Amino acid sequence: MFLTWPYLFSTCCYKFQVKKGRKTRWTETTIDLDNHIIVPQIDSKIDFPDRFVEDYISNFTKTPLDISKPLWELHLLNIKTSNAESIGIFRIHHSLGDGTSLISLLIAATRKTSDPNALPTVPTTRKRDDSNVHNCSIIVSFWLSILWGLRLIWNTIVDVLLLVLTILFFKDTHTPLKGAHGVELNTKRFVYLMVSMDDIKLVKAEMKTTINDVLLGLTQAGLARYLNREYGVKNANDGAAMSKSGIPKNIRLRASILVNIRASPGIQDLADMMAEKGKARWGNKMGYIIFPFNIALQEDPLEYVRQAKATIDRKKQSLEAICSYACAKLVLNLFGVKIAGVITRRVLFHTTMAFSNVAGPVEEISFYGHPVAFIAPSVYGHPHALTIHFQSYANQMTISMAVDPTIIPDPYLLCDDFEESLKLICDNVVKKRHIAEII
Repeated sequence: MFLTWPYLFSTCCYKFQVKKGRKTRWTETTIDLDNHIIVPQIDSKIDFPDRFVEDYISNFTKTPLDISKPLWELHLLNIKTSNAESIGIFRIHHSLGDGTSLISLLIAATRKTSDPNALPTVPTTRKRDDSNVHNCSIIVSFWLSILWGLRLIWNTIVDVLLLVLTILFFKDTHTPLKGAHGVELNTKRFVYLMVSMDDIKLVKAEMKTTINDVLLGLTQAGLARYLNREYGVKNANDGAAMSKSGIPKNIRLRASILVNIRASPGIQDLADMMAEKGKARWGNKMGYIIFPFNIALQEDPLEYVRQAKATIDRKKQSLEAICSYACAKLVLNLFGVKIAGVITRRVLFHTTMAFSNVAGPVEEISFYGHPVAFIAPSVYGHPHALTIHFQSYANQMTISMAVDPTIIPDPYLLCDDFEESLKLICDNVVKKRHIAEII
């Protein structure tokens, strides 16, 4: 049951942002929960409850939030689905907070199922091992630092230049995943897939990567499978000869990845986020990086993860996310929200999709005794036909997708491609480990 939001946001929304000159600040307001919590009457004998919930959420994309009250709603659906006894759907405007802020609120509003008095445990950010650096001589360490700094500067210049070119004219290839003009106005559908965290951790451990590396590799593999099938159908309809791979060469397919740029990374304590001088402030503190996917079928499924790791490791040696956030804030302060919105839209529209990965509680949580079955965040209103969120919770990873059905008519096929891709990657990891043990 996804029922964590009522108390969560009745607490948060005693404050809202107001603009004073060119600056915004939080101010207190009064909340009437009857205007925000919606419990529709639902026939308990619905034939397809999962489809009903999907349609219910999809209808949100047809109407805006009521701006005469704080921009959030909670919809409680007393309907049993394949994964939960009932459903809680929280609809909130992105201006109130980013994924890190909202998950931090989730942590503050819930308790461990195993210990009703204890706050949930969240993943911690592992500090970089600098033992090799300390073992080097001072002179070697100095020159390594110089080289690292020069690489950081060069990578940042290249990434910022590509970002500027993307704003101006540098567009992705038109593929069966790329939305057309006006895609942000189209109705969206929201689907999700739950996979085991054990499988992801297995790949992470054997390939010595991070969870995010594995998820990016999985995304690359899933997109390649989907596009191979879509181009194969198109080639068959056009009478072209079928080949092993129907994907055209040199496809440019990039994702806008949201990056938390707070000084203190990861999920934060709510009190610290609300503090006036806290390092991790509440709100939207995120930058963008443009991540290029290599769309091609690979004989070795592990190659998807290796390629994704190489690309994101290169991105980590760049200040692209910080620069994109700083530039967006500067444009907003100098020219206002309309110009900033136009520039942001061009960046997003010239890429193919959005990608986000947020860590959640590491054990099962409850809200006032109600166990939470899964968490599936998503977003709409931006110019992408495909948005993918990865949300970890306990021993599962939810892959949540928002799609434009005019571009991706059957999103469950894409979910199947992700599931099959993860299976192939895990099978190859186990196979290689077995061969290594024999040797």
